[in-house]
Order: sequence, then C-alpha cells, then structure tokens
Amino acid sequence: MKCPFCGFADTRVIDSRLGKEGNNIRRRRECTQCERRFTTFERVEEMLPLIVKKDGRRQPFDRTKVIAGIQRACEKRPVSIATIEKIVDTLERQLQESGEREIESKIIGQAVMDALHDLDQVAYVRFASVYRQFKDINEFMAELKDILAESGNSRDK
Repeated sequence: MKCPFCGFADTRVIDSRLGKEGNNIRRRRECTQCERRFTTFERVEEMLPLIVKKDGRRQPFDRTKVIAGIQRACEKRPVSIATIEKIVDTLERQLQESGEREIESKIIGQAVMDALHDLDQVAYVRFASVYRQFKDINEFMAELKDILAESGNSRDK
C-alpha cells in the first residue's frame, strides 16, 4: 500500500484489529521510507446494485458519496460520524439483502431521509431540501409544517 505522506510503495503492517461490528479490519501501518504511521481499513467487497439516477444513468453505489451528503446535512448538528456510518451500514445491508441488480436513486434518498427524520429534524430538512429540490419557499414551508404537525402529535401522546 502506498504511503499517503510520501507516496512510497513499501509499507508494513504494525497492528491489525477486527472492527467493532466485525465486518472490517483496522490496520496500523508504517512507511519504510518516511517512517510515518497511518491507518487503513479493509472490508469485504460486496456486490451492491447499480444506482439508476433520475436521468437514467447507472453508476455503482458510492458509500463515500452518501456519507458526504449526510455529513453536509448534519453539519453543526449533534450527530456523530459513527451514527452517520451506522445509517450507511444499514442502507448497504438493505441493498445487499434486496438481491436487486439495479435500484433507483430515489429509494436511497428516501431511506436516508427516513433515517434523518428519526435522528435529527434539522438535518432531515436540510437533506430533504437538496434531495427534493424545493422550487420555492412554499414547498420548503409545507415540509416544515408537516414536521411541526408530527412533533405536535408526538407530544400529545
């Protein structure tokens, strides 16, 4: 593996540990040239369905893209990266278990919105505003009214 600091191709593994969920391996490595240390994660390459975009293009599921979108929605919110990764882990597991070869992007977007709705309503609205591409303030306000109505109902219980 190449060193991320100097680009040298020879590194050695110092330590290996099983990840928390048991589905990846954390490796501590050291570059034999610059002697700097870094961490890598190794996980099984899973067969995930192709994502069918709104315009019909197909592309592989990109975990980092989904994490980045959720992180943007959760910016300055009390949501940890571990929680975000759990959301994406759950989503990946659902995609694998579906057995589908292709899945529409709107299903992934809706799954993320459902997870954020239960987790943090501000992050939910942020994600929804980008994902649903609200055309104007009225669409945005309608979504907020729905959330307020739901939270009012949950307080009445």
